[in-house]
Amino acid sequence: MGKAAGHEAIRRDALGRAFGCARVVFNDGLAARQEAHDTGQPYISDAELSARLTAAKQTPARAWLSDASAVVLQQSLADLNTAYRRFFGYLKALQQWRSQGRKGPKPRRVGPPRLKSRKDRHQSIRFTANAQFKMLPNGRLRLPKIGDVPVRLSRPLPCVPSSVTVIKDAAGRYFASFVIETDPAADAQRFCETDGVVGIDSARRAASRMAPSRWPSANGDAPHAARSTTGI
Repeated sequence: MGKAAGHEAIRRDALGRAFGCARVVFNDGLAARQEAHDTGQPYISDAELSARLTAAKQTPARAWLSDASAVVLQQSLADLNTAYRRFFGYLKALQQWRSQGRKGPKPRRVGPPRLKSRKDRHQSIRFTANAQFKMLPNGRLRLPKIGDVPVRLSRPLPCVPSSVTVIKDAAGRYFASFVIETDPAADAQRFCETDGVVGIDSARRAASRMAPSRWPSANGDAPHAARSTTGI
């Protein structure tokens, strides 16, 4: 195995550990809330789940969670909390719809959070600015506790990203999705018109989410530029 291939294998192993740690944190939080519900205990708050995670990392059974960035673990809990809020929001909307005589469209169903599996078709981890990830001048993406990952951007980033999500798809390819703050007027000049689909992210104003590049595959092929999805 050459030096470059060896470094790539190390990065892939680190990514695999990070995916696994994030999945376990999500599942542990979900299991704790399900147990509380089944035994008639109060709903476990977001803050309490975070405190439990901190305590779990000090135990022999979960000490290996420290192999992943603390931000990645907290973002996994944030995803669980968001899933619960969406589920509770659906239940509330459904109750209101029924109390109003089932008038108007029925709320779109949102199921409760489910356990994640290593066999899921997509896996992802998210780094926010607190994790101090960065794009390096040499075109690599520096990720805490993973290393410098080579990427090929589909277009230059217009500013420093506020977060990056690393995604592994069912085909074993890796993508990086950045969130950046942009100026709509500047975007109109920088990007040409397109007939493609434009995604809208109502949670962030003037945000652009890009899904550039996968890094070299195991056979050493150079990565191809991936499509970008921009949102306003």
